[in-house]
Amino acid sequence: MKKLFVACFAFLIILTQAHAKVVEYDLVIAEQEISPAGKPVPALTVNGGIPGPTLRFTEGDTAVIRVHNKLKTESTSTHWHGLLLPNPMDGVPYLTTPPIEPGTTFTFRFPLKQSGTYWYHSHTGLQEQRGVYGSIVVLPKAGESVRSDRDHVLVLSDWTNRNPKTIMRSLMAGYDYDAIKKGNKQSLDGAAKVGALGDYFEREKTRIPPMDLSDVYYDAFFINGKTTSRLVGKPGEKVRLRLINAGASTYFYVHTSAGPMKIVAADGPPVEPVKVENLLMGIAETYDIIVTVPEGGSYEIRATAQDGSGHASVWLGEGTEHPAPEIPKANLYKMDYMLAGAFEALGDAPDSDRPLPPYRKLRALSSTTLPKGAPLRTKELRLTGDMERYIWSFNGKTLSEDSTIRIKKGENVRFELVNDTMMHHPIHLHGHFFRLVNGQGDRSPLKHTVDVPPMGKRTIEFEANDEGDWFFHCHLLYHMEAGMARVVSYETSDPNHEPSIDPALNDPYYWMASGIVQNNMSMGMAKIMNARNDFGVLWDVGYGGMEHSDENTYEVDAYWGRYFNPNFSTLLGYRFTNEDDAEDRFIGGVRYRLSGLFWSSLTLDSEGDARVEMAKAVQLTQRLSFLGNVEYDTNTQFDWYAGFEYVLTRNFGLTTGYDGTHGFGGGFSFRF
Repeated sequence: MKKLFVACFAFLIILTQAHAKVVEYDLVIAEQEISPAGKPVPALTVNGGIPGPTLRFTEGDTAVIRVHNKLKTESTSTHWHGLLLPNPMDGVPYLTTPPIEPGTTFTFRFPLKQSGTYWYHSHTGLQEQRGVYGSIVVLPKAGESVRSDRDHVLVLSDWTNRNPKTIMRSLMAGYDYDAIKKGNKQSLDGAAKVGALGDYFEREKTRIPPMDLSDVYYDAFFINGKTTSRLVGKPGEKVRLRLINAGASTYFYVHTSAGPMKIVAADGPPVEPVKVENLLMGIAETYDIIVTVPEGGSYEIRATAQDGSGHASVWLGEGTEHPAPEIPKANLYKMDYMLAGAFEALGDAPDSDRPLPPYRKLRALSSTTLPKGAPLRTKELRLTGDMERYIWSFNGKTLSEDSTIRIKKGENVRFELVNDTMMHHPIHLHGHFFRLVNGQGDRSPLKHTVDVPPMGKRTIEFEANDEGDWFFHCHLLYHMEAGMARVVSYETSDPNHEPSIDPALNDPYYWMASGIVQNNMSMGMAKIMNARNDFGVLWDVGYGGMEHSDENTYEVDAYWGRYFNPNFSTLLGYRFTNEDDAEDRFIGGVRYRLSGLFWSSLTLDSEGDARVEMAKAVQLTQRLSFLGNVEYDTNTQFDWYAGFEYVLTRNFGLTTGYDGTHGFGGGFSFRF
């Protein structure tokens, strides 16, 4: 009898699929030169545009989507963000789906099991930043639970004229010109102007680097590919706006002059309607909101970058323009702002003009409790990283160091997410919805992406009901690329099963060089590096005829550096030198960051000499910094340097300073 029931059930599923409406699309990914921010640059388009077309379905349809790769040398991919679908259709190259090679086509076919607002994007390298993304709308069979007169999709995104690979290399090198461009570079002058010198020194005392809300300076922000545009809407009409944050590394505040916004769906599923004045959207989140068009003009709906560096707008209605109110810029010097996540856990709201996401207000329409009696697997995941070296990880390990979280089908799985960093992290789980435990009990909302604020915590839990290997990662694109990812892998009958991970995510190396060239000396470094290793050279060269030297001197270290954590690293290498008739020698040492962000180092060499060094950089203004260094070597005795650098461009600056060996000089600095 049981076998007959199973057979009948399987037949009904096949019959249902056979009668499901098939909706087909073709997506063509190609490279072309465009000028979205005033400068012609090579970009990646979907069907000739950025963003790509909106794919529209009705719940119960079967999607057939052919993705054509017209790129000349790059493979590509397409991930259907938030959709529940068969594992081979998830679109993560190597892990679930083959990469789509140049000149080939891959056909995706899957049923639409749910309704809501979703999106798609490339999961290959940094292609998402270059333009490979678009929107998905799945209408419910019975119609929306909250009716509206009009329905618009708004895709929020960020745009850079720079090559994203160059951006990634600059981030790995710790260059901070982007913060200068945004006006967010912390300095003594800036702290004094806002009365936060105490906070500034307290932060440095605890060895916390300066905070910023975004890693990258963007040339423009878009809504549907434009900085400003207009939507049709008549006074009194209720307009559903399907908001999608497709930014690569930008959180957006969405706010409007049209009055309160009513949230009716979050990450796809509907929620009990709740009004907000200002909505912070994490990267990769979606919200459906209802806005009622007021009388008497055109009303702005504005998406402001969280770091205050720009915005994009759409105008609803016709007539006199009514701008949305300005969002105040964050005071990044204040410790209470940096600890916003910790305050939230206590129920406090330190900055109501710049709220955190509205998670506490979100309430599902029905119970979302997990199956009772199922075994519970709990795992704490600490969100860890180093902004200066640009390592991002879970529990102190990158994807290449610890790739897999093992679970079993039939379990209830709970992740305790603890943010140990000073940045927001939008965490996304593929192939599942999770309950966001937010104080709403059995009505906790279902989401696929959750923001974890600085020093904050989130608890998410889900039913392990869809076998396979599913990607789990920070959706800030450059953080994922730097290693903040895992694979949630269901246990199989093969005890030796290991997920297949994109080789491009396997801890790639980047090259960089920086230094100063003055009329009396040059010093600097050139290296290749990945998350844990540096292979490079350090040089300190003095020119003859200066105040303290009548001949050229040099010291060049060829070295291997090993990074352990933000405060500790080691070095092994070989030193070539002619200083004080010293001989070439092997060297080994350690580097340690002290309170106050002073860097100290101890080096021993094969000739029995030792060197102790202390260095400190003090940011005086946005562009002007003081550089100080003192060392004692048992062979060459004391040496020191004190000078200033003024940053002119992304790659060059002016320097002047006095060196204890080479005297006074001036010149330029460089960084590549």
